[in-house]
Amino acid sequence: MNDGFHYLDIIFFAMVAAFLVLRLRSVLGRRTGAEQPPERWGAGEAASNVVDLASARRSVAEPAPGSPASRGLADIRALDRSFDLDGFLAGARSAFTMVVTAFAAGDRETLRQLLSPEVFANFVAVIDAHAARGDTLTTELVSIRTVEPIEAEVRGAFSEITVRFVSEQVNLLRDAEGRVIEGSPDRIVNVTDEWTFRRDPRAADPNWLLVATRTPEE
Repeated sequence: MNDGFHYLDIIFFAMVAAFLVLRLRSVLGRRTGAEQPPERWGAGEAASNVVDLASARRSVAEPAPGSPASRGLADIRALDRSFDLDGFLAGARSAFTMVVTAFAAGDRETLRQLLSPEVFANFVAVIDAHAARGDTLTTELVSIRTVEPIEAEVRGAFSEITVRFVSEQVNLLRDAEGRVIEGSPDRIVNVTDEWTFRRDPRAADPNWLLVATRTPEE
């Protein structure tokens, strides 16, 4: 009898363990070493290596009626009936995270997919300057507090939207000897960026590219 009970106990605990493993996999995912790169911004399953808009949809407030941004968005919607502001801003949030992370890591291939050639060249120039001096940049993106459209317009054949990002970051620049020359590992700073994204709605490529960056005047 005791052996039978022990056998049933073993089966019961094995079933519990299997259930917990399946639950963990469903919540956390599983890394196998063969993951696909992120999907393109707004593209279908066949594309790869930029941003999946559907991964982070959220409700957003429209700009104030009658404001330049509101009128610009109306023009963009007239040009492209499929445009969705919630989806765009979700993609912009993901792109911001990827660009900030890739820039700090010197990841040129990721940046090339997300930036216009002009902006890419500017970013690479800074990366190369750091490498020439032996500097190392570390960035921790703690949170993104604000993602809002502040400008929008149809410029020629292109739709352009400028987004203001307010984020909390820990930025640290070390020299070749590992000494901190800028920033602090214990200091979280508020960073405001204004990035302009552009897309040709007639093109088969659904991606928005980052075509300009600026830091607003204090």
